[in-house]
Amino acid sequence: MLVAGVDSSTQSTKVLLCRADDGAVVGQAAAPHPDGTECDPELWWQALAQAGDGLLGRADAIGVAAQQHGMVVVDEAGQVIRPALLWNDVRSAPQAAALIAEMGGPGHWARLTGSVPTASFTVTKLRWLAEHEPDHAARTARVMLPHDWLTWRLADRADEPATDRGDASGTGYFSPATGHWLPELAEAALGKPAGLPRLAGPAEIVARTPAGTALSAGTGDNMGAALGLGLGLGEVVVSIGTSGTAYAVAASPCADESGAVAGFADATGRFLPLVATINAARVLTVTARMLGTDAGGLSRLALAAPPGAQGLTLLPYLDGERSPNRPDASGVLRGLTSTNTTPENLARAAVEALLCSLADAIGNLADCGITAQRVILIGGAARSEAVRRIAPAIFGVPVTVPPPAEYVALGAARQAAWALSRAESPPQWPLAGTSAEYTAEPDPLVRKRYAALRDATVGWRA
Repeated sequence: MLVAGVDSSTQSTKVLLCRADDGAVVGQAAAPHPDGTECDPELWWQALAQAGDGLLGRADAIGVAAQQHGMVVVDEAGQVIRPALLWNDVRSAPQAAALIAEMGGPGHWARLTGSVPTASFTVTKLRWLAEHEPDHAARTARVMLPHDWLTWRLADRADEPATDRGDASGTGYFSPATGHWLPELAEAALGKPAGLPRLAGPAEIVARTPAGTALSAGTGDNMGAALGLGLGLGEVVVSIGTSGTAYAVAASPCADESGAVAGFADATGRFLPLVATINAARVLTVTARMLGTDAGGLSRLALAAPPGAQGLTLLPYLDGERSPNRPDASGVLRGLTSTNTTPENLARAAVEALLCSLADAIGNLADCGITAQRVILIGGAARSEAVRRIAPAIFGVPVTVPPPAEYVALGAARQAAWALSRAESPPQWPLAGTSAEYTAEPDPLVRKRYAALRDATVGWRA
């Protein structure tokens, strides 16, 4: 039997076709998405058709994982009302603050939903819609997440939309601890009741395509990656893609009243405390563009500079930031002198800034009782040799880089195989390839200088 896994990310749709028994990839393809912080879901559907051509039709089951938090609103006829607001759209930051204040403060939200909502969360986008586009809010009959909508489209809208507890836990109106929706929070945000997807079990077949292919519940992208990696309890992953994340599988729910850690659920019935940053791999691409080079050139430049970039420190909040919650922030470059303003030092400062931001995220997990003994490094930027070599010095622990793979799509495929098997646990799929191990002496001075710049810019605005 064959299963297909879909990763509908911010940047593209990727499809893997895998053997259900061992996860071996027998086919794969990708199609791009437009850049931006909102997107017509129909463009995701077109990208899925393009990437899935010749692959989805061969699958016995399909699983869809997609970017978390995105707000897809449809009317009574099932038609999309407006472009989806994506996780990286920070226009609802004022609405996030208002909702927190209206409903008992950060501690109340953390206890109810496992998280303190930021502008990324769906609930804040619903309030923005109610305030700024009341006609669209009035037409809204259902609210879905990107993966819910794509799964529903694959079923030709023939069944009630369904979701899983993992992706649901990023909405701001779901309780990971109880496993139930909190529809009163969605209603308070939107100003009216709206239909929410049915909550499916981790290994459930939720629908079938018109051709009879089984559809699994699907999940969010971070949950899909954890499943694709076969992540065990307490292992800490740092993923550097469009967003940066640090997360770990946990046996019990997390409720961080500071708001730094999102107390998500995972795709297997456990939990996935997670810290997310808005500025991740783009920090490197923007710096490379500024230096007139590419990713490989940036890596070589960074490795040619000394640790600490001769005092050059970058705060990488180029597009506002979610962790820490500074939606109006901008980037800051500090410590410029006539001698350290070299391409090598600027490249090194960018890599160190990215890693320091994620080291802060690892520290946030530690505050919730999850202490990293090693870090598993994935994502597009994990291909950078500079990132790999510098990471253990910044994180202060060894770093493992697993073999390159589309782990989100692989997790979605693994979920589809699980749904076909109806077993109690997901199939055991070995990773295809050899992991690389990196160690280095910790460099606390770089972290100290970064923290000083971070703390000195509290309250600064773009």
